[in-house]
Amino acid sequence: MAFELNILVGTMTGIAQLVAQEIELRLDGEGLRVNTLEMDELKPDVFDRDGIFLICTSTYGQGDVPDNAKDLYDALCAQKPGLSHLSYGVIGLGDRTYAETFCFGGKRFDKILTELGAQRIGEMMLHDASSGTLPEDDASEWIEPWVALCHQHLGGAAEPQAAQS
Repeated sequence: MAFELNILVGTMTGIAQLVAQEIELRLDGEGLRVNTLEMDELKPDVFDRDGIFLICTSTYGQGDVPDNAKDLYDALCAQKPGLSHLSYGVIGLGDRTYAETFCFGGKRFDKILTELGAQRIGEMMLHDASSGTLPEDDASEWIEPWVALCHQHLGGAAEPQAAQS
């Protein structure tokens, strides 16, 4: 079953964009239509699009979302749109050296989307910049099993997925 995957990118240095591009390359020809959108100037109505969403974001400063994702994040927190129709996943980029705020960019988006009624599919991918692995390599390994979970979710197997979230 084909579906549309909307990757929303929050980045300061371009690493999250690189991860999104690697995912696009990995999934090319998999029966998916992948749309990658940088979060600059996006509004909460972006979630009115069809498909499943993948938030791919770095963490900045004291556990904040990147500058280009701040307006979207703040609008979600302020407007509190109902997102019970939304299914999503998260790739969070961070550095365990900052243990108290590790991957908080992704974790913040996960928290607000859940509060607004959206359903996360599977576990978040949290990449540690100090691990010695490249985030795009880890993401390309993580994405195919996650896409399989998306197919299960769309095929009506949402109940077992909810237990894993």
